Amino acid sequence: MARLVLMASGNGSNVQAIIDAATGGSLVADVAAVVSDQADAGALDRARSTGIPAVHVGRRPGEARPDYDARLADVVAGFAPDYVVLAGWMRLLTMAFLGWFPERVVNLHPARPGELPGTRSIERAWQEALAGERTSTGVMVHLVPDEGVDDGPVLATVDVPIQPDDTLDSLAARVHRAEHELLFATLADLCQSVPVPTRSAP
Repeated sequence: MARLVLMASGNGSNVQAIIDAATGGSLVADVAAVVSDQADAGALDRARSTGIPAVHVGRRPGEARPDYDARLADVVAGFAPDYVVLAGWMRLLTMAFLGWFPERVVNLHPARPGELPGTRSIERAWQEALAGERTSTGVMVHLVPDEGVDDGPVLATVDVPIQPDDTLDSLAARVHRAEHELLFATLADLCQSVPVPTRSAP
């Protein structure tokens, strides 16, 4: 069974969706741990409530990003993940972390490839819609091979229409539903591709 470490900085609704799918059997994976850079992250509470290890790795005062990332990588590697899933992780990762997990760091971003990189993507899409500059946005799941922002190899994407009567809240709710569905489907495909260890005959 594929082992996943989930990384999140906030409330963790996507973390909860993955945990529910894994514990319910619809996702053939083991959530080995949930890791956050925020001690009060709701994602950690969601992990604790289901008995999954919840680990806070905070940045020390004055600590350089690569030093923090190396320490973070050491913690995550201790759970031996097949994939590291950034499900609402709000810090840019350096190669001090990414180099430990080549082609195994998966990110979820609430925009289409090449659009609205960085934070507040849903809010920016809504503002552009109000200005008559767009009628849809989207969600993508992609690999994170390097320090580029939301521009790694795309694994899956889906469009999300912006309705004329949308509010920011209604658009955000629809984007989040699309996130849950796309992330689940992508992880299901990835987990199926993890090799099953062979056992030697007794």
